[in-house]
Amino acid sequence: GEWWSSNVVDVETSALATGGAPNTSNGYTINGHLGHLYNCSSHDMFTLIVQPGKNYLLRIINSALNTQFFFKIAHHIFTVVAADASYTNPYVTDVVVLAPGQTVDALLFTNNSIGRYYMAATPYASAVGVPFDNSTTTGLLVYDYEGSTQSSALPIMPPLPPNGDTATANKFYTNMTGLLTGPFWSPVPLVVDEHMFIAVGIGLTACGLPGNRTCNGIFGQRLAATMNGASFQLPNTVSILQAFFRNVTGVYTDDFPDVPPVIFDFTNSSNSFNETLLLTTKSTKVKKVRYNSTIQIVIQDTALVGTENHPIHIHGFNFYVLAQGFGNYDPLIDVDTFNFFDPQVRNTIAVPVGGWAVIRFTANNPGVWFIHCHLDVHLGWGLASGFAVENGHTPESTLPPPPPDFPQCH
Repeated sequence: GEWWSSNVVDVETSALATGGAPNTSNGYTINGHLGHLYNCSSHDMFTLIVQPGKNYLLRIINSALNTQFFFKIAHHIFTVVAADASYTNPYVTDVVVLAPGQTVDALLFTNNSIGRYYMAATPYASAVGVPFDNSTTTGLLVYDYEGSTQSSALPIMPPLPPNGDTATANKFYTNMTGLLTGPFWSPVPLVVDEHMFIAVGIGLTACGLPGNRTCNGIFGQRLAATMNGASFQLPNTVSILQAFFRNVTGVYTDDFPDVPPVIFDFTNSSNSFNETLLLTTKSTKVKKVRYNSTIQIVIQDTALVGTENHPIHIHGFNFYVLAQGFGNYDPLIDVDTFNFFDPQVRNTIAVPVGGWAVIRFTANNPGVWFIHCHLDVHLGWGLASGFAVENGHTPESTLPPPPPDFPQCH
């Protein structure tokens, strides 16, 4: 996770008010502890005491707001068995990579020499030139023996990937596959009802400060983020779900575009500061879909302001990750890389920096469900939309009404 010396809500509110980027966190944590490498916590570190020759199941969660992590334990390897609470085929690795909101279940076999070993998490920072907290949090893995917790022996530190090591991140993200013999596995739906192509990136909205004052974003404007050119804002009267259920008009529109309004060379850095492509406006657009329809989405990173690995999360659904790659998605070539046999199942996909990912899911959960970037700074800027899933034809596939004691918004 992250540690902040300020209230994180105040940090975001201040940045949104000025149109600039928020401050970065002041440190990172493992189970709430900063670890030995920070001056303020030289004696405070999470410690896991283990017995030799045993298997331990680690449930690893990235609870940070804006940071992806490389996670390692010195002289140990992991066997990943699940990601985002969906079973995977066993995948052996010495490093785990997690975007905000992602989870990994991994087996750790304690077959090493009795001793003390650092576990460490350090940022995977894919956006070139964007400030980040370049520090490392540590915990301690201690083999249980007499006097082990009082030992003064220095723990062994794992070698960590460079912060910009996209090759290591991509290897981890792309090598997992789904467990066909798992209790919840179901085959990939082969017939697609809705095809979408969503381009994601950073943008700008008009400054809007009184007295012609400039904002702190690029070109004196306000930083924003977009999906298919639309920068999302939450309604301030009633929720989208309430408006959807009660047919209240004027709260949102259901015209989120299936494709970008402008097609361009998405990952070409010469477009990074093209004001025509960057400028956008705020809106509350969602995509309406029929119950039980199958949706395939190509999520394309763009070079607008700069390429970056975007962890895209969908509420209410798991999805199959059919393929991932770098550059601009090519439907004539990249479709040949689709894994229909045993793709990994996730609820958050780390779209490769300067690349794309293809996901597919069945909309079998009625209601309104958020799709957004799990980097909190991008969510606040508007990198989001939603799916309004219509009711099915049975009571089980119909959105129930709110309970009588449901709190009212005022």
